[in-house]
Amino acid sequence: MNIKPRRRLQAVLAVALGTLVLSGCSTNNVYERLGMPDPATKEGPRILSLWQGSWIAALIVGVLVWGLLIWAIVVYRRRDDSVPKQTKYNMPIEIGYTIAPLIMILGLFYFTARDQTELIKVDNGSTHTVNVQAWRWSWGFNYVNEGVYDVGTPKVVPELWLPVNEKVKFTLNSPDVIHSFWVPAFLMKMDVVPGRNNEFEVTPDRIGVFAGKCTELCGVDHSRMLFNVHVVSRKDYDAHLAELKSKGQTGELKNPNARIAGAE
Repeated sequence: MNIKPRRRLQAVLAVALGTLVLSGCSTNNVYERLGMPDPATKEGPRILSLWQGSWIAALIVGVLVWGLLIWAIVVYRRRDDSVPKQTKYNMPIEIGYTIAPLIMILGLFYFTARDQTELIKVDNGSTHTVNVQAWRWSWGFNYVNEGVYDVGTPKVVPELWLPVNEKVKFTLNSPDVIHSFWVPAFLMKMDVVPGRNNEFEVTPDRIGVFAGKCTELCGVDHSRMLFNVHVVSRKDYDAHLAELKSKGQTGELKNPNARIAGAE
């Protein structure tokens, strides 16, 4: 099918515009955060900056490639039935398209490694520790310093409470399969691996209720493995822990599978 270059370009632009409209992203997210939520932790802006920088770099490469494609379509479009001159073994071009991707990959690797080193560094400067227990298919939260716990089921979404502007250390454990602890507003996600103690620290800096979920396909009820995070004042945080104590939820949740079976 012989499609004129202008029509071909119009079709590409129409598809791109339609994809953007159908994605449902707000104008604010598209232009300011490129689809990411507003960070709710002090560490979030670093992750957001890496995300934005990666997209800007990808856009620059995309504009360059699109420009070269359009230029080649216009300049070298077929004008008659003759076969254009065939070339091969153009060493400058081959060296160029080998070195250019290498530079881009090394650049992305450097910035990712730099930020990741800071984000997963645990300096033990946290004011309290939450041990996250993930299993098929819910969550349990041990408030280690306070000696209380909370637990949920697939039917009852568990609630995690954190004090605002205080660094918290998360330790992640699973008794069965790999899960993944993700709070989108924190811009931080880490896998929960059986037999391994993963950990990270964040400082929530905005009061509110934020959705959390498992992002590792872990079984039939994976989609129901949800939880909510309440970032509150220290007064409300202490009141909630006192409420857990009054319910008898003291000590450490060591066998979440047995506990959830009893709850259901």
